Amino acid sequence: MNQTLIQEILEVVEQAAIASAKLTGLGQKDEADAAAVEAMRLRMGKIEMKGKIVIGEGERDEAPMLYIGEEVGSGSGPGVDFAVDPCEGTNLCANNQRGSMAVLAASDTGGLFNAPDFYMNKLAAPPAAKGKVDIRNSATENLNILSDCLGLSIDELTVVVMDRTRHKDLIKEIRGCGAKVQPISDGDVQAAIACGFAGTGTHCLMGIGAAPEGVISAAAMRALGGHFQGQLVYDPAIAQTSEWADYTKEGNIKRLNEMGITDIDKIYEANELASGENVVFAGSGITDGLLFDGVKFERDCVRTSSLVISTLDSTARFTNTVHIKDGAKSISL
Repeated sequence: MNQTLIQEILEVVEQAAIASAKLTGLGQKDEADAAAVEAMRLRMGKIEMKGKIVIGEGERDEAPMLYIGEEVGSGSGPGVDFAVDPCEGTNLCANNQRGSMAVLAASDTGGLFNAPDFYMNKLAAPPAAKGKVDIRNSATENLNILSDCLGLSIDELTVVVMDRTRHKDLIKEIRGCGAKVQPISDGDVQAAIACGFAGTGTHCLMGIGAAPEGVISAAAMRALGGHFQGQLVYDPAIAQTSEWADYTKEGNIKRLNEMGITDIDKIYEANELASGENVVFAGSGITDGLLFDGVKFERDCVRTSSLVISTLDSTARFTNTVHIKDGAKSISL
């Protein structure tokens, strides 16, 4: 991993975001996902590296995907592992709603958690609460700890939770403590990362979402010094999703075992999910969101807004890029 490679990784998410954004608002979530996948694969193929996808979207719902174990890049150069979600929030993209983005995490070979496209129980919190809140605690206990760490009363805290049937009791408990709940329909990566920045108004992420996004979030939060924990969910009765209608608990455990995961109930810290010496998060907005804007199409250019967080130089870079079209005559500021 080096700065040149990081620049190319930025271009990977930019190209995926542009490809998806061409279908924003058309109600074509699978097509937008497929466009992002192909753009990401194409740009990765131009990078001098021995890349490998170790966790990605698509297994659960048979969506277009960069599959686990797929080799990407030129086949020569440094070894790089990737966790990817080319179109995070496909429904958000299809309906032109806030928060859709192209995201990935990258690390040296062996530096990212290798797991199937399952679900994951997650807890994200600001750096001040790192190692103090704990996913084993109740929501009530964690809110009290978070309140003390941040110097805020509980009724000033905002907790992001995926709007799912499985979270009915969790949402009730959070609200019972007096904290605010911000339900989201999709896209919990941006919510997790927002916990790492003061002033976003997001203080915590709780609940179950997809595992690939968990690994990606962990990479970003590790670089930001924030708190992140994840625990794989393999029981369809807990996931409560139609995507797992034909899955069984026993079958899911077998799949985990096949990938070398024998401690199926292990709680992973951020530095275990993203354990490499050098870890990079890259995200580019498809639609406008909390951390950055979506793709903007203009007559002579396309504009992207992105974020790259890296342990290599301990930076979080917000980047606005102007992609100039052939024959452009006037590029506005």
